[in-house]
Amino acid sequence: MKNRKILFVIVEGPSDETALGVLFNRIFDKNAVHVHVVHSDITTTSGVTPANIISKVGDIVRHYAGRTFKNYDFCHIIHITDTDGAFVPDDSVIYNATKSKPFYTTDEILTCNKSGIEDRNRRKRENLHRLSSQRAIWGIPYSIYYMSCNLDHVLYDKLNTTDDEKENNAFVFARKYKDDIPAFLDFISNSTFSVMNGYTESWEYIAEGNNSLKRHTNLCLCFKDLGYHQNTE
Repeated sequence: MKNRKILFVIVEGPSDETALGVLFNRIFDKNAVHVHVVHSDITTTSGVTPANIISKVGDIVRHYAGRTFKNYDFCHIIHITDTDGAFVPDDSVIYNATKSKPFYTTDEILTCNKSGIEDRNRRKRENLHRLSSQRAIWGIPYSIYYMSCNLDHVLYDKLNTTDDEKENNAFVFARKYKDDIPAFLDFISNSTFSVMNGYTESWEYIAEGNNSLKRHTNLCLCFKDLGYHQNTE
């Protein structure tokens, strides 16, 4: 560990770690990769606002560091988040009495709590605007990448899956690509859903119209921005 920097990867749920953890470890094997599951969406957590979200993310990293590591032991913080349709106009949030949980399509969010989802979207997009403009947290380079409408949508082309389905899909995905990293990088970087037009531009793109409900990701930029070069030997 002495000569290895920590690449700190923040994900929302355990299935995200299942799908991507082994891949990040193999891609960035010169670093000590730690995938940290927060078991929530920090951008919609009660009390988290643009005024304090940077310190909240910093708290996650500092808690992991404890008394063992300092900020100079980290090379980068990678934050992976779902968009959940946060940037859509309110008229794309449709009241539906049968939907106790948000139900996502590529054009609408169906919900029995329209005002609640509208408020969630407002808070989430404000926090995402703040995070996507931040370049360092606790003195560590920081980048945030999105999965739209969520990770299952991007990686498996599936929406509204159960927790069991998420975990099973993640396991199958990781097993498919863990021994074929070039194929994974081609999939994430050269698919129709890959947004490769620059970091700032990718966030501007996902905020347009209903793009945050459609199948898009800028995670492909992560490997380019962090200077990963595929070993061709």
